[in-house]
Amino acid sequence: MPTPPVQLETIAEDALLLRFGEHIDIAVNARVQAACARLQHELPQLECVPAYASLLLRFDPLAWGDGLATDPQKSLRETVLAALAGSAEALAPTREHVIPVCYGGAHGPDLSEVASHCGLSVDETIARHVRAGYQVAMIGFAPGFPYLLGLDPTLAMPRRRDPRQRVPAGSVAIGGNQTGIYPEQLPGGWQLIGRTPLCLFDVTAISPSLLVAGDRVRFRVIGEDEFARLDADRVQ
Repeated sequence: MPTPPVQLETIAEDALLLRFGEHIDIAVNARVQAACARLQHELPQLECVPAYASLLLRFDPLAWGDGLATDPQKSLRETVLAALAGSAEALAPTREHVIPVCYGGAHGPDLSEVASHCGLSVDETIARHVRAGYQVAMIGFAPGFPYLLGLDPTLAMPRRRDPRQRVPAGSVAIGGNQTGIYPEQLPGGWQLIGRTPLCLFDVTAISPSLLVAGDRVRFRVIGEDEFARLDADRVQ
Protein backbone atom coordinates (compact mmCIF):
# COMPACT_ATOMS: atom_id res chain seq x y z
CA MET A 1 0.00 0.00 0.00
CA PRO A 2 1.51 3.38 -1.00
CA THR A 3 2.33 5.87 1.74
CA PRO A 4 -0.33 8.60 1.82
CA PRO A 5 0.93 12.10 1.09
CA VAL A 6 1.49 14.60 3.87
CA GLN A 7 -1.36 17.09 4.24
CA LEU A 8 -0.57 20.68 5.23
CA GLU A 9 -3.19 22.63 7.14
CA THR A 10 -3.09 26.27 8.22
CA ILE A 11 -3.70 26.57 11.97
CA ALA A 12 -2.86 30.25 12.47
CA GLU A 13 -0.89 32.98 10.77
CA ASP A 14 2.22 31.61 12.48
CA ALA A 15 1.45 27.89 12.49
CA LEU A 16 1.05 24.99 10.09
CA LEU A 17 -0.02 21.43 10.83
CA LEU A 18 1.39 18.48 8.89
CA ARG A 19 -0.95 15.48 8.95
CA PHE A 20 0.51 12.03 8.25
CA GLY A 21 -2.56 9.96 9.11
CA GLU A 22 -5.72 9.82 11.21
CA HIS A 23 -5.03 6.99 13.66
CA ILE A 24 -2.62 6.01 16.43
CA ASP A 25 -0.16 3.80 14.58
CA ILE A 26 3.52 3.16 15.28
CA ALA A 27 4.45 3.29 11.58
CA VAL A 28 2.65 6.61 11.10
CA ASN A 29 4.29 8.01 14.23
CA ALA A 30 7.69 6.92 12.90
CA ARG A 31 7.04 9.10 9.83
CA VAL A 32 6.14 12.01 12.12
CA GLN A 33 9.39 11.58 14.07
CA ALA A 34 11.46 11.31 10.89
CA ALA A 35 9.89 14.47 9.48
CA CYS A 36 10.44 16.29 12.77
CA ALA A 37 14.14 15.33 12.78
CA ARG A 38 14.53 16.34 9.14
CA LEU A 39 12.90 19.75 9.58
CA GLN A 40 14.77 20.53 12.80
CA HIS A 41 17.99 19.76 10.95
CA GLU A 42 17.16 21.62 7.73
CA LEU A 43 15.09 24.47 9.21
CA PRO A 44 16.22 25.02 12.82
CA GLN A 45 14.30 28.29 13.03
CA LEU A 46 11.05 26.31 13.11
CA GLU A 47 9.46 25.08 16.33
CA CYS A 48 8.39 21.47 15.75
CA VAL A 49 5.89 19.77 18.07
CA PRO A 50 5.18 16.11 17.18
CA ALA A 51 1.99 14.25 18.09
CA TYR A 52 0.68 10.77 17.21
CA ALA A 53 0.00 11.42 13.53
CA SER A 54 0.75 15.11 13.04
CA LEU A 55 3.50 17.67 13.39
CA LEU A 56 2.84 21.27 14.43
CA LEU A 57 5.15 23.89 12.94
CA ARG A 58 5.40 27.28 14.62
CA PHE A 59 7.25 30.04 12.78
CA ASP A 60 7.89 33.77 12.62
CA PRO A 61 5.93 35.14 9.63
CA LEU A 62 8.33 38.09 9.36
CA ALA A 63 11.19 35.69 8.73
CA TRP A 64 9.33 34.00 5.87
CA GLY A 65 7.75 37.00 4.17
CA ASP A 66 8.79 40.20 2.48
CA GLY A 67 6.01 42.65 3.14
CA LEU A 68 3.26 42.41 0.52
CA ALA A 69 5.58 40.79 -2.00
CA THR A 70 5.78 37.38 -0.35
CA ASP A 71 3.19 35.13 1.25
CA PRO A 72 4.87 33.69 4.38
CA GLN A 73 2.59 30.66 4.47
CA LYS A 74 3.25 29.81 0.84
CA SER A 75 6.98 30.33 1.22
CA LEU A 76 7.12 28.07 4.25
CA ARG A 77 4.97 25.38 2.65
CA GLU A 78 7.26 25.20 -0.36
CA THR A 79 10.36 25.06 1.82
CA VAL A 80 8.92 22.38 4.10
CA LEU A 81 7.83 20.15 1.22
CA ALA A 82 11.24 20.52 -0.40
CA ALA A 83 12.97 19.57 2.85
CA LEU A 84 10.74 16.52 3.33
CA ALA A 85 11.43 15.40 -0.23
CA GLY A 86 15.12 15.04 0.63
CA SER A 87 16.97 11.96 1.81
CA ALA A 88 15.11 9.79 4.30
CA GLU A 89 18.33 8.64 5.95
CA ALA A 90 18.43 8.89 9.73
CA LEU A 91 20.10 12.09 10.87
CA ALA A 92 21.25 10.79 14.24
CA PRO A 93 21.12 7.56 16.25
CA THR A 94 17.87 7.08 18.14
CA ARG A 95 18.30 7.36 21.90
CA GLU A 96 17.27 4.36 23.95
CA HIS A 97 16.50 4.53 27.66
CA VAL A 98 16.29 1.61 30.06
CA ILE A 99 13.78 2.50 32.78
CA PRO A 100 13.99 0.55 36.06
CA VAL A 101 10.55 -0.37 37.40
CA CYS A 102 9.38 -1.96 40.64
CA TYR A 103 6.21 -3.80 39.62
CA GLY A 104 3.18 -4.53 41.77
CA GLY A 105 2.58 -4.01 45.46
CA ALA A 106 2.23 -0.41 46.62
CA HIS A 107 4.01 0.74 43.48
CA GLY A 108 1.61 -1.03 41.11
CA PRO A 109 -1.77 -1.42 42.84
CA ASP A 110 -3.59 -2.31 39.60
CA LEU A 111 -1.18 -5.01 38.40
CA SER A 112 -3.25 -7.95 39.66
CA GLU A 113 -6.40 -6.52 38.09
CA VAL A 114 -4.62 -6.01 34.77
CA ALA A 115 -3.32 -9.59 34.88
CA SER A 116 -6.80 -10.94 35.63
CA HIS A 117 -8.37 -8.87 32.86
CA CYS A 118 -5.79 -10.19 30.38
CA GLY A 119 -6.10 -13.79 31.55
CA LEU A 120 -2.44 -13.93 32.57
CA SER A 121 -0.46 -14.53 35.71
CA VAL A 122 1.13 -11.51 37.37
CA ASP A 123 4.61 -12.78 36.46
CA GLU A 124 3.66 -13.24 32.79
CA THR A 125 2.08 -9.77 32.70
CA ILE A 126 5.33 -8.27 33.98
CA ALA A 127 7.38 -10.36 31.55
CA ARG A 128 5.34 -9.22 28.55
CA HIS A 129 5.49 -5.59 29.63
CA VAL A 130 9.28 -5.77 30.00
CA ARG A 131 9.83 -7.78 26.82
CA ALA A 132 8.26 -5.18 24.55
CA GLY A 133 10.19 -2.30 23.00
CA TYR A 134 8.53 1.12 23.10
CA GLN A 135 8.68 4.35 21.13
CA VAL A 136 7.88 7.74 22.63
CA ALA A 137 5.07 8.89 20.35
CA MET A 138 4.75 12.30 21.97
CA ILE A 139 4.99 14.22 25.22
CA GLY A 140 1.66 15.51 26.49
CA PHE A 141 -0.96 15.72 29.25
CA ALA A 142 1.69 17.14 31.60
CA PRO A 143 5.33 18.25 31.12
CA GLY A 144 7.47 15.16 30.66
CA PHE A 145 4.59 12.63 30.36
CA PRO A 146 5.54 10.15 27.59
CA TYR A 147 2.93 8.33 25.54
CA LEU A 148 4.62 5.04 24.63
CA LEU A 149 3.62 2.92 21.63
CA GLY A 150 4.61 -0.73 21.39
CA LEU A 151 2.61 -2.32 24.20
CA ASP A 152 1.99 -6.04 23.79
CA PRO A 153 -1.65 -6.08 22.58
CA THR A 154 -2.53 -8.79 25.11
CA LEU A 155 -1.89 -6.22 27.89
CA ALA A 156 -4.31 -3.59 26.59
CA MET A 157 -6.84 -2.54 29.22
CA PRO A 158 -9.38 0.28 29.51
CA ARG A 159 -8.73 3.20 31.82
CA ARG A 160 -10.21 3.14 35.32
CA ARG A 161 -13.82 4.19 35.76
CA ASP A 162 -12.82 6.09 38.89
CA PRO A 163 -9.65 8.11 38.19
CA ARG A 164 -7.36 8.72 41.14
CA GLN A 165 -6.90 12.25 42.38
CA ARG A 166 -3.23 11.58 43.17
CA VAL A 167 -1.00 9.26 41.16
CA PRO A 168 2.57 9.10 42.55
CA ALA A 169 5.43 10.48 40.46
CA GLY A 170 7.14 7.76 38.44
CA SER A 171 4.07 5.54 38.19
CA VAL A 172 4.15 3.28 35.12
CA ALA A 173 0.67 2.72 33.79
CA ILE A 174 -1.42 1.18 31.03
CA GLY A 175 -4.23 3.09 29.34
CA GLY A 176 -5.91 1.33 26.42
CA ASN A 177 -3.14 0.02 24.17
CA GLN A 178 -0.44 2.36 25.47
CA THR A 179 1.94 2.70 28.37
CA GLY A 180 2.73 5.99 30.09
CA ILE A 181 4.83 7.23 32.99
CA TYR A 182 3.58 9.93 35.33
CA PRO A 183 6.41 12.49 35.70
CA GLU A 184 5.04 13.96 38.92
CA GLN A 185 2.12 13.50 41.30
CA LEU A 186 -0.96 14.04 39.15
CA PRO A 187 -4.58 12.98 38.85
CA GLY A 188 -5.02 10.11 36.43
CA GLY A 189 -7.15 7.19 35.34
CA TRP A 190 -4.59 4.80 33.85
CA GLN A 191 -3.98 1.38 35.38
CA LEU A 192 -0.92 1.53 37.67
CA ILE A 193 1.33 -1.54 37.31
CA GLY A 194 4.66 -0.28 38.70
CA ARG A 195 6.82 2.70 39.50
CA THR A 196 10.24 3.98 38.52
CA PRO A 197 12.51 5.97 40.88
CA LEU A 198 13.87 8.00 37.98
CA CYS A 199 13.01 11.68 37.61
CA LEU A 200 11.25 12.21 34.29
CA PHE A 201 10.98 15.99 34.44
CA ASP A 202 13.31 18.52 36.08
CA VAL A 203 12.46 22.13 35.34
CA THR A 204 15.95 23.22 36.47
CA ALA A 205 17.76 20.98 33.96
CA ILE A 206 19.04 22.18 30.57
CA SER A 207 16.84 19.49 29.00
CA PRO A 208 13.96 19.25 31.50
CA SER A 209 12.31 16.13 30.04
CA LEU A 210 14.20 12.85 30.38
CA LEU A 211 12.30 11.43 27.40
CA VAL A 212 11.47 13.18 24.14
CA ALA A 213 9.37 12.18 21.15
CA GLY A 214 11.18 9.61 19.03
CA ASP A 215 13.17 8.06 21.88
CA ARG A 216 13.12 4.31 22.41
CA VAL A 217 12.30 2.86 25.83
CA ARG A 218 12.75 -0.50 27.50
CA PHE A 219 11.77 -1.42 31.05
CA ARG A 220 13.88 -3.35 33.57
CA VAL A 221 12.48 -5.14 36.63
CA ILE A 222 13.90 -4.05 39.99
CA GLY A 223 13.04 -4.97 43.58
CA GLU A 224 12.13 -2.82 46.53
CA ASP A 225 15.74 -2.53 47.72
CA GLU A 226 17.05 -1.26 44.40
CA PHE A 227 14.10 1.09 44.10
CA ALA A 228 14.90 2.59 47.51
CA ARG A 229 18.59 2.94 46.65
CA LEU A 230 17.95 4.60 43.27
CA ASP A 231 15.32 6.86 44.80
CA ALA A 232 17.76 7.94 47.52
CA ASP A 233 20.48 8.61 44.94
CA ARG A 234 18.06 10.77 42.95
CA VAL A 235 17.14 13.07 45.84
CA GLN A 236 20.72 13.60 47.07
